[in-house]
Amino acid sequence: MIPTIFGVIIITFLLFNVAGGDPAMLKLGKQANAKSLEEYDIQRGLNKPLLCGLWGKTRAFSELDFKKNAGPWSQVEGILYTNKPKGRILLPAGRDYPVPMALALSPTEQYRWDFNCRLVGADKHPDTPVALLICEGSNVIKSVALNVSSSWRTFIVPVSTTPNTSNLKFKLSIQNGTLEIRSMSLGRRTRNWFDSQLCFFLKQIATLDFGVSAETNQRVSKMILDGILPSLALTVPMFFVGTIIEILLALVCAFFRNTFIDRFFVVFSVALMSVNYLVWIVFGQYFMGYAVRWFPVWGFESWRHLVLPCCIGVFSGLGSGIRFYRTVMLDEMYKDYVRTAFAKGVTRSGVLFKHVLKNAMIPILTSVVMAIPFLYMGSLLLESFFGIPGLGNLAINALNNSDVDVVRATILVGAVIYVIANLMTDICYTLVDPRVKFK
Repeated sequence: MIPTIFGVIIITFLLFNVAGGDPAMLKLGKQANAKSLEEYDIQRGLNKPLLCGLWGKTRAFSELDFKKNAGPWSQVEGILYTNKPKGRILLPAGRDYPVPMALALSPTEQYRWDFNCRLVGADKHPDTPVALLICEGSNVIKSVALNVSSSWRTFIVPVSTTPNTSNLKFKLSIQNGTLEIRSMSLGRRTRNWFDSQLCFFLKQIATLDFGVSAETNQRVSKMILDGILPSLALTVPMFFVGTIIEILLALVCAFFRNTFIDRFFVVFSVALMSVNYLVWIVFGQYFMGYAVRWFPVWGFESWRHLVLPCCIGVFSGLGSGIRFYRTVMLDEMYKDYVRTAFAKGVTRSGVLFKHVLKNAMIPILTSVVMAIPFLYMGSLLLESFFGIPGLGNLAINALNNSDVDVVRATILVGAVIYVIANLMTDICYTLVDPRVKFK
C-alpha cells in the first residue's frame, strides 16, 4: 500500500503541476496580469522549484529564450531581433536599455539574473563595454560590469532587496560593440534546497490541508468534509438496496437456470445496460417529478429529495449487477460439490443458499468492497442533475471552473480510499474462506 499510495501522489503531482500546463494561467486566463499570477503562485507554492533547488521562478520577469520572438523586449526602443541561425536580441552600443519588468520585486528577497550572451564588434580592449545598472527610480544605486567576450557565456548577477526597496529597475548599458542575448531569466532564492513544489504538496497531504479553492476561496479540506454527508446519503442506500436486489435476482436466475425466467432476466439485464444512464435521469425527472409530481427534482432539503435519484441509480445499475452475479452463481452451480449435494438429496434452495452462495462470496466480496470507494465520490450525474451538494457535484463544478486544488484533492483522497478498500477485500477473504489464512 505504501509504495502504491506514494506512486499515486507522484502521478497526481506530475499531472497537475507539469502535464496540465500553467495552473495559474488555466484558472485566471491568458489576459491576467503578472501581479495576479504571482499572487496565485505564492499562495499555492507554484513559485518554487518543481522537485528541489535553491532558485524558483517569479512573474516579475519570465524566462525568455528568444526562439520565436523578442517577447517583452519588442517594446524597448532600439533593440533588434533575429532568428538566424538561432533566436536572439541585439543591443547596439551607445545607449542604456531598460529591462522590461512585469512587476516590482518583493522586498527582503534574494534574486539572480542569468544572461546567456556574447559581445560582437567591440574593440580589443574595451573599458567596461557592458554593465547591468540597478536603479531605484531614476537613480543608479549599483553598476555591475559584465566581462562579456566574443564567445557565448552565461553570466549570473545576484540582486538583494531590502525592506525599504520598493521600485528597483534594471538597465543594460552598452558602451562598445553589440550585445547579443540568447536567453535570460530572473530567479528568486528559496529558503532551502527542499523548499519546492513537491515538498509543498507533500506537506499539504501530511497535514490534510489541500489549499484554498480558487473559485470559492474556502479551504478545500472543509469543502470535502461538507460534501461527504450528502454523497453518502445518496450512495449508501443505492449501494445496499442495489446489491441485495442484484444478488437475489442472480440467485433466482441460478435457481431457474435455462428456463423462461432465467432468459427473461438475461434479456432484461442487457436492455438495462444498453440504455444510457442519462436517459434514465431525464425520464425519471420528467415522468415521476414533472408529470405525476411524486418527487421533487432539485435540492437537498429532506429525504424525499433523495428517493428519486436513489431509485434511478438502483434501477440503472441492475443490468450489470445481475449479469455479474448470475455468472458467478452459475460458475458455482456446475462444480463437483454441487452435484454431490444434489446426489445426497439436498434441495435446490438448500444448495443455493447453503453451498453456492457461501462459495460465491469471494467474487461477491471483491465486487462489493471495491465499490465502497465510489460511495465517497457519490454519483457525478445524479448529484449534478438533482442539485445535491455532494462530492460528485463538487468535482463537476471544479472541473468546469478549472479549480485545480479541488480536483487534485478529490482525486487523491479517492485513490487512497481505493487502495485501502483493496486491503479490506483481502482481509474479508479470511472471513468467508477457511482456506485463506491471515498471516
